Amino acid sequence: MAEARPDPDELLHHVKAEEARARRGRLRIFFGATAGVGKTYAMLEAARGARAAGTDLVLGYIEPHGRIDTERLMQGIEALPTLPVKYGGIVRQEFDLDAALARRAAVLVVDELAHSNLSGGDPPPRHPKRWQDIEELLEAGIDVWTTVNVQHLESLNDVVAQITGVKQRETLPDRIFDEAHEVELIDLPPDDLLARLRAGKIYREQDAVTATDRFFRRPNLLALRQRKRSAALFVSLLPGAVWLTETGRARR
Repeated sequence: MAEARPDPDELLHHVKAEEARARRGRLRIFFGATAGVGKTYAMLEAARGARAAGTDLVLGYIEPHGRIDTERLMQGIEALPTLPVKYGGIVRQEFDLDAALARRAAVLVVDELAHSNLSGGDPPPRHPKRWQDIEELLEAGIDVWTTVNVQHLESLNDVVAQITGVKQRETLPDRIFDEAHEVELIDLPPDDLLARLRAGKIYREQDAVTATDRFFRRPNLLALRQRKRSAALFVSLLPGAVWLTETGRARR
């Protein structure tokens, strides 16, 4: 009986898919349970280390939230200019995707993966969501570092809403998280996080009071922390994931 030969079209499709995968940029996610645990700070510390080692790393967009320590870490690192967007009589500064593609840094640092781009502005965004911007960067062969909290994952959105009583409107498909080459867990015990909140290191005073009443309750923080660890463990078990260290870094 003659041996069945591989379909040439299937072989060609497979080869092209492998070539596209090899050209695609690598995604590194700094992953936390809530705002204020130090994701952006840790990402910028890593960025400074990479720059010192000679990596062509550029800040694409960072949201410092008025945190002086975060702003200090940004100093001395090349940053792309933001894109002025006219909206409702004001001008907002947004991430400039075209500038990022033109610069073609080896590594681009873009904060807040789940962010919704400003719709209805001038100029309008190319994509509704920042994770879509980042997908375009990855397809162009640019490595991207970014941040996200556990409550923004679509599959956990309802669970988190049951825990906290707050429904997150900004979410991203789980596949984006699952396809990351590296997930770094940024952890902070609930009591330390609440102390930072009360000290005004996360939100302004009035916003901090509202956040404590509505979201930043110790039982909520404990539950979110556990959900974050479960999600990261799942990533470490995906095909291609190599290890999950005691410090909480999953890499593939």
